[in-house]
Amino acid sequence: MNRLIGKKILITGASRGLGRQLALDFAREGAPALALCARRVEPLKAAQREIIAAAPDTNIVLIEADLSRPMDIERLFAITLHEFQGQLDVLVNNASMLGPSPMPYLLDYPLADFQAVLNTNLIGPFLAIRKALPAMIEHGGSIINVTSDAGIVGYPGWGAYGISKFGLEGMSQTWAAELEGTKVRVNWVDPGSMNTAMHRAAEPDEDPCQWADPAKVTEVFIYLASDESQQVTGRRFQAQELTEQPVAGKNYYD
Repeated sequence: MNRLIGKKILITGASRGLGRQLALDFAREGAPALALCARRVEPLKAAQREIIAAAPDTNIVLIEADLSRPMDIERLFAITLHEFQGQLDVLVNNASMLGPSPMPYLLDYPLADFQAVLNTNLIGPFLAIRKALPAMIEHGGSIINVTSDAGIVGYPGWGAYGISKFGLEGMSQTWAAELEGTKVRVNWVDPGSMNTAMHRAAEPDEDPCQWADPAKVTEVFIYLASDESQQVTGRRFQAQELTEQPVAGKNYYD
C-alpha cells in the first residue's frame, strides 16, 4: 500500500471498466490527486463517489472530454495542469472506442467510423503524450498506454479497433526510443480479456463470466505508475500473466 504517495495522475476513459478500477486502486495506493476524463461526466461522478468512500483524502478532478477532438485534449490538459499546479507524474491512455457493434469486416467498414476509432485510440494518445511531456520532462514521469492482443494479431472482424492498437504499440515503441535518456518512461499494457461493457459489445455471443474482473489486472499499472519502475521503459506487459506482488529488492516484471 501507499506506493503512489505524491503522484498526480491523469486517467482517460475513467468512467467505467478498467479506467474506473485504476482510479479506485490508485487512490487506495495513496495517490493524492486524480484527474479523470470521459465523454460523459455523470458516470465520472459515480466513480468519484466510490473513490471518496475508499480514499476520502483524494483530490479528484472530473473533466468531460472526447479524446477524438484535439480541442478537448487541449482543454483536458489545461484544466489538469491548472488543478495539479503544473505537476503531472502519470498519464494513463486508457480511453478507447470500439466502433460499430457487431464489428464489420474491413470491406464493409464505414469510413467515418474507421476515422473516429483511429482518432480516439491512436491520434488521441499521441496528442495527449505531447501535452503531458512539458510537465514530465524535467522531473520525470510515467506514460502507460493500454493496448490489446488485437494490436499484435489481426483478428478478422476487429477492424479499426485492432488496427488502432497496432498503431498504438508502434507509437509507444517510438516514443520510448525517442525519450530514452530522459526521465520520462513509456510502457504499454495488454490487460487481457476483461468483463467490461466494451468487451461485451465486441463479443456479444460470448459468456462474459469467462473474462477477468478489471480489479484483477491493475497491479502492473500500479507498478508502472510507482517509483519501482523508474528504470523501466519501452516494454509491453500482459497484465493477466503477472500475478505476484512486487516487494522491495525483487522485481517480478523482468
